[in-house]
Amino acid sequence: MAFEEKRAWIMGVVAVGAYLTYLAVVLGRAEDTPLAEVSYVSALLWTIGAAIAVSIALSIAIAAASPGDANKKDQRDREIFRFGEYVGQSFLVIGGVAVLGMALAEVDHFWIANTIYLAFVLSAVLGSVAKIAAYRWGFQPW
Repeated sequence: MAFEEKRAWIMGVVAVGAYLTYLAVVLGRAEDTPLAEVSYVSALLWTIGAAIAVSIALSIAIAAASPGDANKKDQRDREIFRFGEYVGQSFLVIGGVAVLGMALAEVDHFWIANTIYLAFVLSAVLGSVAKIAAYRWGFQPW
C-alpha cells in the first residue's frame, strides 16, 4: 500500500471517529434540553484538536514504520492527491454556501457551527474515499 493511500485511510477514519465522538457528546448532553441550547463549543474544539493530533501522530507512526516510503511521491501520487482534494473540497463549497444562507437567515449559531463541522468532515471523508478508490481501482486523469 502506498504511503499516501495510508494517509488517506488515516484522514478518513480519524474524521469519522472524531465526528461520531462529537455527536455522542453533544447528543448525550441534550437529554431534556433543546439541541440548539446544548453546550457544544468545547466538544467541537476538543474533537477537532484531537483529530488533528491523532492524524499527525498516526502519520508520523507510519512514516517511522516505513521511512523509505515516507517521502516518495511520483506523478501518479501527486495526481491522485490533487484529484482527491478537488473532490473533497466540493463539500466545503456546498457547506460554505449553506452556512452563508443560514447566516443571512439569522439561524442559531449552533446550527451554523455544526453545518461547517459537518462540511469539513464530509470533505475529508469524500476526499479520502476518492483517493483510496483511485489507488485501488485505478486512476485516469482527465
